[in-house]
Amino acid sequence: MRRRASRSSRSRTDIRTVAVLAAAGLLLTGCTAAGKAGEADDGGSGKSGSASAVKVGLVYSRTGLLADYGKQYRDGFMAGLDYATKGTGKVAGHRIEVTEQDDAGDPGKAVSAAKNLIGKGYKVLAGTTDSGVALQMAPLAAQNKVLYINGPAATDALTGINDHTFRSGRQSYQDILTAGAMLGDAEGKKVTVLAQDSTFGQANVTAVKAVLGAKGAKVGSVLAPPSATDLTPFARQVKAGGPDLVFVAWAGSTAPALWTALDQQGVLGAAKVVTGLAGTASYPVFGTAGAKVSFLAHYFPGAGGGNAVEKAMLDSVKKAGGTPDLFTPDGFTAAQMIVRAVAEGSATDPAAMVEALEGWTFDGVKGRTRVRAEDHALVQPMFVARLTGKGAAAKPELLDTEPMDAVAPPVKPSAG
Repeated sequence: MRRRASRSSRSRTDIRTVAVLAAAGLLLTGCTAAGKAGEADDGGSGKSGSASAVKVGLVYSRTGLLADYGKQYRDGFMAGLDYATKGTGKVAGHRIEVTEQDDAGDPGKAVSAAKNLIGKGYKVLAGTTDSGVALQMAPLAAQNKVLYINGPAATDALTGINDHTFRSGRQSYQDILTAGAMLGDAEGKKVTVLAQDSTFGQANVTAVKAVLGAKGAKVGSVLAPPSATDLTPFARQVKAGGPDLVFVAWAGSTAPALWTALDQQGVLGAAKVVTGLAGTASYPVFGTAGAKVSFLAHYFPGAGGGNAVEKAMLDSVKKAGGTPDLFTPDGFTAAQMIVRAVAEGSATDPAAMVEALEGWTFDGVKGRTRVRAEDHALVQPMFVARLTGKGAAAKPELLDTEPMDAVAPPVKPSAG
């Protein structure tokens, strides 16, 4: 496989910056209840078919904490496969066979499923929703020389991790650059990261320091134990610090209590509060606080401006009985990438698949999108939104679109 092109001095500086980014997870404000997705597992055997079929292992959270996100991803994948193959399920004369495996958010289960699939001759793996799982899948793909297209898992550590790993979603750096756009000139501004004291929370603190701190912001943090249910003391601590911007990175069932506490303690009126816009089910979580929060958004239905690809995804998912949501585009994009890898690369040679994907620019759900050759980052637009309405009537309104190059993460060439 060819090696990457030499880097400029600017790229080397960017590499040093991004190297300090930890394995940040999703910038979410809460996880919805577990749902169902896909058909029953078949033990990794897949559907019976011809020898010329391209077998794809779809490893994602069908059950577990992130099951609802897993369903969004899976629904998007099936819609994307239909779109990219023009309804035939075939590319370059090869039928695409998809075998679904549930990782339940457990790296051990994911690795076991992936090894089983690889042992049966699968050359393409896709998924997952969980960053911890993805960080185990990527090295496995490199060791076995198979193509791995990561799903919604947002950890920056996956970018450039090896030649065989690609992204089909955004990464945390893109989230934070979008938040930075809302801050404006960061020089001298005080930024507080409010998060849980977990790998997820600490990684977001590290990432915000790397991105906004490098632009002159003074970044601090308030971290709450993941088990904490009374979040008022932490809201008071945030307000007492007098920040210009509060960056909230929160996941789990305590999200409603968090936003209530922030609202009651006056945090939402004292500073700009920014968080990631999660799935549709999370909108009511904000209650009356929703109108006072600024949202960086990876995606919500309509964010793409109704372009032809977005319309195709929305129509297809709805026709199949699904509901388009936050991570539906990640699955759709993964399917587009797999079809491209086979059509322009090979049905059997992962090295040729990699070559076919590197540098590919295409029309995606969110708009014009590029697979960066140097590190396999997916350079894509990001969005700024606000919530209008309350409770079940809450819905996002697009305020701004950040062009893909404006929120592109620093180049991090593949480690091999």
